[in-house]
Amino acid sequence: MNARERLETTCSRAWPPLVEEPLGEWCLRWADGFTGRANSALAVGDPGRPVGDALRAACDFAHDRGIAPMVQVVRDSPNEHAIATAGWVPATGHGAGHEVAVLTAPLGNRHFPVEVPPPGGRFPVRVPDEPVPGWWELVLRPGEDSPAARQVLAGGKIGYGIAEVDGRTAGVVRAALVDDWLHVGRLEVAPAFRRRGLASALMGAVGAWGAEHGADRAVLQVAEGNSGALALYAGLGYAPHHRYRYWVPAPGSCEDSTS
Repeated sequence: MNARERLETTCSRAWPPLVEEPLGEWCLRWADGFTGRANSALAVGDPGRPVGDALRAACDFAHDRGIAPMVQVVRDSPNEHAIATAGWVPATGHGAGHEVAVLTAPLGNRHFPVEVPPPGGRFPVRVPDEPVPGWWELVLRPGEDSPAARQVLAGGKIGYGIAEVDGRTAGVVRAALVDDWLHVGRLEVAPAFRRRGLASALMGAVGAWGAEHGADRAVLQVAEGNSGALALYAGLGYAPHHRYRYWVPAPGSCEDSTS
C-alpha cells in the first residue's frame, strides 16, 4: 500500500464497524447502516483477486447483511480506475457527501495548541475516558441513536471531548487513538453556542489529550462540500493529504449471487 492507502486503513481502525471481513487487503464492513465508512468495502491495496470478482464479493457481503453495496476508495487511485471500469458509478446520492477530503496536522504546532483551556476559562473543556449523557445527546444526530451507532462511536481508545456552559452541553468531539495518530471526528457545537470559538477550544483539548497519550499527528475526514468545516480546519493548521470517494454499482449490475 502507498501512504494514502495506509492512512485510510488507520482511519478505518479509528472508526470500527461491528463486522469486518478481509478481502485480500480490502476490508468488508458492516455496522447496521450507521455511516458510509462503517458500511462499505474499503478498497485499498490488493484484494487478492480481479477487481470485478472483489466487487461481486462486496455485493454479496452487503446483500447478506441488508445494506446497499458501496465501496470507499482513494480518489484517482488504480483501484478507483478499476472500479469505474467495472461499471460502478460515483455514489452522488450519499447523504453525507460522496467525496471526502482527508486532512492532517502535526500536534503541538502553533495552530493546533496542546494546552487545555483552564477550568475557570470562558469555555471549560474536558476529555473524559467514558462518554457522559450530554456527549451522546449532541454527538448523535437526529435519527442516528441505535446500539450500532453507540458501539461504533465508543469503539477503541477514545477521548470524549465535551464543553459545558452554564450546565448545558455546548459542544462535543470524538478523538480516537490509533498508533501515533489521533483521529478527530464528530465535532458538533450546539446552535446557541456557535461562533464563539468553542470549536477551536474543543479541538485544542483533544489535541492535548492525544499528545499526552503518545500521538504526534492528527487526521480528520470532512466532506468536500462542507466549506465551513474546511475553513475551520485550515485555520487550525490542517493540510490536505488526499481525497476518497464512495462508489456504488450501476442499477441492476449487482445482484445477490448467493441467493
